[in-house]
Amino acid sequence: MTPAPIAVALDAPDLETAARWAALVTPHVSTVKVGLELYLRYGPDVIASVRGASGVRVFLDLKLHDIPNTVAGAARAVARLKPAILTVHAAGGPAMIRAAVEAAPHTQIAAVTILTSLSEADLGRIGIGGRPEDAVRRLAVLAVEAGAGALVCSPREVAAVRAEVGPDITLITPGVRPQGADSQDQARVATPEQALADGADLLVIGRPITGAADPGAAAAGIAAALRRKIVTP
Repeated sequence: MTPAPIAVALDAPDLETAARWAALVTPHVSTVKVGLELYLRYGPDVIASVRGASGVRVFLDLKLHDIPNTVAGAARAVARLKPAILTVHAAGGPAMIRAAVEAAPHTQIAAVTILTSLSEADLGRIGIGGRPEDAVRRLAVLAVEAGAGALVCSPREVAAVRAEVGPDITLITPGVRPQGADSQDQARVATPEQALADGADLLVIGRPITGAADPGAAAAGIAAALRRKIVTP
């Protein structure tokens, strides 16, 4: 059975828990995501631990954002770990994005547009006026023109971004919550089925899976629902 297009966010308190979660969900999902906190705490060892014997795809979500030379060096350093995906902030600009793409040619560089924790009011306070969707679209176009092969945007903007960048760019959507789940610190959310229908390629899901009594069963349930949606639109 083909794993579902889900990246499980392994926001674990320790390396052993992250590795256990990864082992439980790997039969059901295509990807596991390692974030900044886990990577800073354990370093490169975390990648081998969560990849395990299965060889599951690893999404390294570091959201690099610095001058181009520094980002190039950082991307080059982590590329040796062979992550499938590495994130940078689109707001770092085209030269920075291009530097990451060139430094890690065998890793898909995903440009983060607007964090899903930010509301329209939040964006206004940091000087980004108008609708979040408009800012996301502008950053998406900029990033793709700079060579990014993937974009990270909330499920609320995925349809507009897909229309803007076409079919060949991978769209990754955090802020995905199954029906009835708590939105927690995500401001712009949607269900997995809706995000997929709107054009997402990879759904980032964390606590609805890892916070369950049985993360493997939770991953299997969401994966099964997505397969039914794909087969019977």
